[in-house]
Amino acid sequence: MNSRSATYGEVLRPRGIGRSGAFSDENLEFLARVLDDWFRIPGTSIRFGIDGIIGLVPGIGDLLSGLASAVIVIAAWARGVPTAGLLRMMANIGIDVVVGAIPFIGDAFDIAWKANRRNYELLTRHIAQPRRHTWKDWVFLFVLGAMFLALLAVPVVVTIWLLGWLLGIPMHPIWQR
Repeated sequence: MNSRSATYGEVLRPRGIGRSGAFSDENLEFLARVLDDWFRIPGTSIRFGIDGIIGLVPGIGDLLSGLASAVIVIAAWARGVPTAGLLRMMANIGIDVVVGAIPFIGDAFDIAWKANRRNYELLTRHIAQPRRHTWKDWVFLFVLGAMFLALLAVPVVVTIWLLGWLLGIPMHPIWQR
């Protein structure tokens, strides 16, 4: 009896475990390793992958690494990972691409964030425990949504203030300080 059959039972494993082909556990784990921790800086424990190297190319590098990262999310969807898990995986990639686009700081962030490793771990956790979301999944999504709404609100507020100032419209007393 191998370790997989001992862990998941003799007869039936949960849907998606141990798939063959492009979305096999081994291929997805290998992709996460290549993208996030394939190389090690000698004399340190710092690891980085192709994602960090491709991100050095201005403009298109982070977009290409984001597309490569999407393979794990597509595999998770094909295996039946719940919506909260998929949203969290897409948020990890979004954060990686957006922050990674900042010159120099973003490249260091790419090395530290390891979105593909995070997403592979989310995939295996959700497959092992189907339809079970942790409170961390929901808190992460809520905080991310609140930050997104705040980022959308800033340009609107600044535009309204700027138009009011240009048109000479009296401002609310709080804004006059």
